[in-house]
Amino acid sequence: MGGAPPPPSSLPYGNDTIEVCVPLLPKVNSAGFWEDPASPSVFLTYSLPLLEFQMLVIFLTTHLFHFICKPIGVTYFASQMFAGIVLGIMGKVKGFQRTFFSTDFGAETLETTGLFGFSMFLFLMGVKMDLKMALRTSRRAIVIGIISLLSPIVVGLCVYEKFKEPNQSKSTSVERLMGITVESLTSCSVIACLLSELKILNSELGRLALSAAVVGDIGTLFLVYFISSSKRWAISPGFAVTHFCVMVFFVILIFFVFRPMMFRIIRATPDGRPVSEVYIVTIVMVAMACGIFTTKFNKSPLIGPFLVGLSVPDGPPIGSILVDKFECFVNGVFLAIYVTTATMRINPHKMFADPITLKFSLINIVFSFFAKLIPCFGATFWGMMPLRDSLAFALIMSSKGVVELSYFSTFRDIKYLTKQSFCIFTFGILVNAIIIPILVKFLYDPDSRKYATYQKRNLVHLKPDAELRILACVHRPEHVSALIDVLDITCPTKDSHNVVYALHLVELAGRDTPVFITHKKNENVVGRSFEHILAFRQYEENNGGLVTVEAFTAISPPKLMYEDICNTALTKQTSFILLPFHRKWAIDGTIEVESNAIRYLNCSVLDRAPCSVGILITRGVLDRRRKSLKGEAEEVSNRGPEAAKIVQSIANDYDLIIVGRRDGMNSAQTKGLSEWSEFPELGVIGDLLASPDLDSRVSILIVHQQHRVE
Repeated sequence: MGGAPPPPSSLPYGNDTIEVCVPLLPKVNSAGFWEDPASPSVFLTYSLPLLEFQMLVIFLTTHLFHFICKPIGVTYFASQMFAGIVLGIMGKVKGFQRTFFSTDFGAETLETTGLFGFSMFLFLMGVKMDLKMALRTSRRAIVIGIISLLSPIVVGLCVYEKFKEPNQSKSTSVERLMGITVESLTSCSVIACLLSELKILNSELGRLALSAAVVGDIGTLFLVYFISSSKRWAISPGFAVTHFCVMVFFVILIFFVFRPMMFRIIRATPDGRPVSEVYIVTIVMVAMACGIFTTKFNKSPLIGPFLVGLSVPDGPPIGSILVDKFECFVNGVFLAIYVTTATMRINPHKMFADPITLKFSLINIVFSFFAKLIPCFGATFWGMMPLRDSLAFALIMSSKGVVELSYFSTFRDIKYLTKQSFCIFTFGILVNAIIIPILVKFLYDPDSRKYATYQKRNLVHLKPDAELRILACVHRPEHVSALIDVLDITCPTKDSHNVVYALHLVELAGRDTPVFITHKKNENVVGRSFEHILAFRQYEENNGGLVTVEAFTAISPPKLMYEDICNTALTKQTSFILLPFHRKWAIDGTIEVESNAIRYLNCSVLDRAPCSVGILITRGVLDRRRKSLKGEAEEVSNRGPEAAKIVQSIANDYDLIIVGRRDGMNSAQTKGLSEWSEFPELGVIGDLLASPDLDSRVSILIVHQQHRVE
């Protein structure tokens, strides 16, 4: 009979009874160590405690490696890869394997967590990416971005043709072409992370690299989609056309329906108020839903969240709050899990399984690297950039990171890459991530020589009838009126005009790329700089041709704002930089606001400025109606305590006191006072006048002259 069971003798195990245990539902929560006192590690057979244990091990291992490797210049990303390789090797040890992967679903749960984290990383990467930069970038950056993408592809295809075999399989062709494509990429996010870790994100070199990388990123999107579409067209033209139409509709829905809705949310949010939590959650859920859609339709869970992030208006209030809420946890925890788990899949022994594959992959990696390095070096060196800077720039453009790793990991999952090729390319990324930051740090030091030839451009060396150029820096609205009051007392004349460069400093939030905006004379300024620039333009009009004002806005990380200030002072050849103090006093004389970020910025400018620097401490409003001063600021003192009493006794006689600061020089009159200084950057006398113990409304201008004169 057709439906009769086979005789017992024909079964694989005869009449033996085999017990097979299949967990229908994974065990999530455990009862802790006390569930089985004889085997305390039983709690790791539950999915949640196991996942927490795996995350803890990854966190500790990556930070241990980074603590060891950071002094020699190894980046955090490279440390994560080191940790993954070590954990991958340890995972083959039975004892560690039984603990770290104590359940059948342990590895899958960890990899799923990492992939979710990486999709969130791509979402935030899209949020921080400024597409408008690609439209307003310089022609040089556009050319470099295109060359850096196409040149490695052309060289890679030449290598592919050289190694092409007569009867080469289709899978081998796809594998090699995918390797060529990924090795040719230039990721804006990878370069931004590298520049940030090297602390040159705001340098001239960093700005050019980011501009070129944005162009390269856009080109990469089109290139990857073109390759994918070509494959679909070869299989089924009808399916390819359908896929193209659906993706076009998907992109239109995101950028022409969802994006305008976010602008409506921004308009509905009062100025200075955060966006409602329900909108933030909705945006994240839309990103996850788009990830599900692209997984089902495009076989990629990553492109959906990235496109949604790209549609989010960068900067405040939406872009910045998304970055503030999620970036720390995503980059610090989830991204480390993704990089580590992806690198744990490396098997060093498999690298040498096929000598031909090994040879092609290594040659492709090396040739693609130099095919990107040489054109980028040539384009910048030909454009009169110094040799060391050009080489550093070319190395930055040739760097690899988590984006390239994600491509290789995805191609391995969908069988485009063999395990051997995956191991080789991943090791190539690791070598790249180790060597390039060290070389860039050796070649490019933005502070070592930048201001050497401008040390004499200060107030001391300014000729009496020379034009006075002042860079006035503003953080908050209350700084504007105080700075303009000080500018008024400079008394410009027909023979000695004033040129004021007003620089509004804005913290970089919700975007990857720093922005420096030059506001033209007749343009309508909108946004957060409007009030500041309007006030300085009014100051220019009130001085009837004796003052010229140029306005700028710099959006950059607080720790790198000194670059904007010093670069502007250098290029505009200013003699004086005017900075606001980091404290704000209330009407009753108490301290209302204190910003450590502004203090750090002021100290950084003092250390690097190419001209004189003034720090304005505003404790009251200048009385412009006062026409005369008290009869002659002369008391003699040879001891510090007496000098302190004299300074405090005259504080209430004036609206503004100008104090000189001498760096590294001590005198008998102030001996012993420096030991009690709260703010050494103000000098001894300046610190006395800025003390909250001083009951006075006097404002103080601390003037620092560069003591190094070449």
